[in-house]
Amino acid sequence: MKFYEDNRCLLRYGTAKKLIRANEYLLNLGFKLKVWDAYRPLSVQKIMWEFVKDEDFIAPPWRGSIHNRGAAVDLTLVDLKGNDLEMPSDFDDFSERAKINYNCCSIESIKNRELLAEAMIKNGFRRIKSEWWHFNDEEFEKYDIL
Repeated sequence: MKFYEDNRCLLRYGTAKKLIRANEYLLNLGFKLKVWDAYRPLSVQKIMWEFVKDEDFIAPPWRGSIHNRGAAVDLTLVDLKGNDLEMPSDFDDFSERAKINYNCCSIESIKNRELLAEAMIKNGFRRIKSEWWHFNDEEFEKYDIL
């Protein structure tokens, strides 16, 4: 489901620099990043919470999310032509398949998920357990909710 029309990837400057470094790392391996979601206005967070009231996947609006700080990004790997690589689940699949330890899938999808994580972690991001596609800037706490 699409919650807002703006297709720009907005992030804090420091977070954006880390994302660029992660992409450069992957380019050297023949891949690149495709971003699905980055900064998210709090107004959108409220709407999303109405659809998915599950704190494993959506932060409640009264607490706000790291997306609302401009320091989180949802993304995947693509080849150099922009074709999606196989992953354990689709984006925003709020099931067991989304978890970073889910292994009842192809070896190729696990390999791709872990390559994505390696690139992001080496460049200043942290994973969360419930979503293979979500990464937080490890310095997110220095940013306020926008």
